[in-house]
Amino acid sequence: MRYLVLISRIIVGVLFIISGLIKLNDPVGFSFKLEEYFSQGVLDLPFLMPFTLTISIIVVIVEVVLGIFLLIGFRPKFTVWSLLLMIVFFTFLTFYSAYFNKVTDCGCFGDAIKLTPWESFTKDVILLALILILFVGKSYIKPLFSSKINWILAGVSIIACGLFANHVLNHLPSVDFRPYKIGANIPDGMIVPDDAPKPIYEYAWRFKVDGSDKVVVTNGEYPTVDGEFVDVETTEIQEGYEPPIHDFTIEQNGVDLSSEILEEEKLVMVIAYDLAKSNYDFFEALAATANVASAKGYKVIGMSASSEDLKQGIVQKYNLGFDFYFTDETTLKTIVRSNPAVLVLEKGTIQQKVHYNDLDELEF
Repeated sequence: MRYLVLISRIIVGVLFIISGLIKLNDPVGFSFKLEEYFSQGVLDLPFLMPFTLTISIIVVIVEVVLGIFLLIGFRPKFTVWSLLLMIVFFTFLTFYSAYFNKVTDCGCFGDAIKLTPWESFTKDVILLALILILFVGKSYIKPLFSSKINWILAGVSIIACGLFANHVLNHLPSVDFRPYKIGANIPDGMIVPDDAPKPIYEYAWRFKVDGSDKVVVTNGEYPTVDGEFVDVETTEIQEGYEPPIHDFTIEQNGVDLSSEILEEEKLVMVIAYDLAKSNYDFFEALAATANVASAKGYKVIGMSASSEDLKQGIVQKYNLGFDFYFTDETTLKTIVRSNPAVLVLEKGTIQQKVHYNDLDELEF
């Protein structure tokens, strides 16, 4: 039992630290995932929507800290109980999400590792089994260091997590796992190779035959049935290839101009996924930055999912000197974790990307 507990202790501790650090690197992204859980009928807790970022930060810090506590053997009873309660909740959440197909990506490892709902549930079941071993054998979890050193390590880990969270919140994630990272070419990211796997669908055709329903399942072809066609139910049984960048458009008056605009040699994108939630304290500096870029030959555009009235109002109020185009809100949230933010591109390749706190770091 001792060795089983040791192995479980290492696996659980390392996984919790890795999973937590990946999300701690991007707490804003994890908060977007929590919004999906709160708003799509999984937890049905819309009153928590305004607090998703705070909850995100607390959850990921707790996740990292509990992993560290387990590895160093700090307060074993408290640590194991906390891990058990957390994994029981996560296991229920991932099962519910997978069974009812509510959230297609749990966000367990942020954008670094994508897991399907059922893969997430399987991962949580395995972790639950390992934590139950720890629960039964918690007497074998001995501290690695003296009580004083363990307390110091515990305190340092909490402070370090808090400082790191504060840094990435006021700038951008230290490591960008998304397809819009610096150096990425947006048009290339949208390409679907000719030999890419195609989605496979199953069709359940329903007919009325002699007053009774008859269902015939095919892979697409219309079945020959001596009866009256009623309807057909389509199910995707195998996903096709999805390019890293999809649902990306730069629209104006309903026309997608992305292919044309991304050909620009010198392009500046001012991104604000929701202007109603933007930090207005930086819009004057944003206007000055846009003017400098324009003077140096850059085409400057805004990208937002907000209404036309709101976009025009912001342009006039802050004398921005550029127009906003429409882009899907989820896409904009994926591109950059700042509202507003600025990207500098060259023929579709992202050269620079900054948080509104770092506008002075832009180089034109």
